[in-house]
Amino acid sequence: MASADTTIAQSINGHGGGAEIAVENPATGEVIAHVADLSAERVAELARIGRAAQVGWQALGFDARARVMKRMQKWVMDNADRLVETIVSETGKTYEDAFMAEINYTGGAIAYWAKHAEKFLADEKVRATTLAVLGKKLVTRYEALGLIGVIGPWNYPLTNSFGDCIPALLAGNSVILKPSEITPLTSLLLAEGLAQSGLPDGVFQVATGRGETGAALVDEVDMVMFTGSTETGRKVMARAAQTLTPVALELGGKDPMIVLSDADLERAANLAVYYSMLNGGQTCISIERVYVEEPVYDAFVQKVVDKVGVLRQGQSTGPATAEVGAVTFPKQLEIIEEHVRDALAKGARALTGGRRRPGKGMFYEPTVLVDVDHSMKAMTEETFGPTLPIMKVADAEQALELANDSPYGLGGAVFGERQRAERLARRMHAGAVCVNDALLNYVAVELPMGGWKASGLGTRHGAAGIRKFTKQQSIFISRVHLRNDVYMFPYRPAVSKALFRGVRLFYGRGKR
Repeated sequence: MASADTTIAQSINGHGGGAEIAVENPATGEVIAHVADLSAERVAELARIGRAAQVGWQALGFDARARVMKRMQKWVMDNADRLVETIVSETGKTYEDAFMAEINYTGGAIAYWAKHAEKFLADEKVRATTLAVLGKKLVTRYEALGLIGVIGPWNYPLTNSFGDCIPALLAGNSVILKPSEITPLTSLLLAEGLAQSGLPDGVFQVATGRGETGAALVDEVDMVMFTGSTETGRKVMARAAQTLTPVALELGGKDPMIVLSDADLERAANLAVYYSMLNGGQTCISIERVYVEEPVYDAFVQKVVDKVGVLRQGQSTGPATAEVGAVTFPKQLEIIEEHVRDALAKGARALTGGRRRPGKGMFYEPTVLVDVDHSMKAMTEETFGPTLPIMKVADAEQALELANDSPYGLGGAVFGERQRAERLARRMHAGAVCVNDALLNYVAVELPMGGWKASGLGTRHGAAGIRKFTKQQSIFISRVHLRNDVYMFPYRPAVSKALFRGVRLFYGRGKR
């Protein structure tokens, strides 16, 4: 794999020498490939190529662009095994995490955008309601921004990196994808797939590199889509502000789950375990903290402990060989250890796990924490690992107060009698809340996904998820008109008085 993927990296980036980045398999510690660390000058060259290619790509029209992307959808399915192996090798996640959360999502997302892009970006007729413009034709239209920079995270190198490229491309833009330096190989493989699917040269390019490469990309593009930490998101926004480049940001989260006394505890426990441990807990909308009403707290905790206790952790060598994979990013392992140590020092108990797994690879044992409170980092800061802190609360109101006590507002979940749970969900300070479910809203591409507070700006998915990659233009058309409208120069007393009476009459009766 190393030599093949290095060849892909060099051919896609046009860079066969210079600084390189070693890509490691976090489950084994083995170096599996090297990719180029692109300079700012090389990024500027990619931008020139992308801008030149974008004109022809946009001119092809929706139908032609959709045909290319539908071929890419088939390519993804035909090459699913190769993609999964690449994702697993550079992230350390399990085969199931790679297939269901990445391949499955991508197939659905391409199908959705290919079907709906034209409708979402079609000209919209606007009804005139203001007196001065009655009889005029009002139109809103959408135009591709040009060159989009997508800066992706390391936890989902397909879903949260290439996933944003799909609507950007279908809107008629060219794209430069800057993947995380930790997980660049999937993006390079997708570039190969797009080329084989008939995408014109230069429309999609991959800029491998570290933070400096990403910063250079922000300087060169017409819009930035960034997914990652809130801290880095602020830096991206500050950099983009220097050139007034628009940004969309999906940032950190500390997603709460509330379990009410009338919840189906078996379902609630199953989903708490699955969505806290999915992808090794490295999901921005995973379940990261749980608040359980006192009458059902003990029963819920016991169910969770029993389920976590039988999870298999280790290197995933094929389907159904492990439930919990590795920690992908070395620094993240340190954060997980710090959060658990902090909680234990402040009185929490680890009913399972509570330590880094000895041996090769970067693994942290699936950990259930109890006796937790908001003095602990595990309850207030983004841990991003296979940990599940569970807190007992007196009632739903206390649970909601604690759930909302966070600078983040990305996702959340409420379990209980449906109507009661829905009422509580509507009061949760988060951009997406599930009732008797969790996280699955992300694959509902029809539904906007975006964070409140420090969890981001803008949304992905739905109509807004493709319109953000466009600039809006208003067209105002005078179809039937005089040579000189009555309100224009020269002013005449009789005409002015008549106009004043007309305005008072039109608006004075509340007519709109």
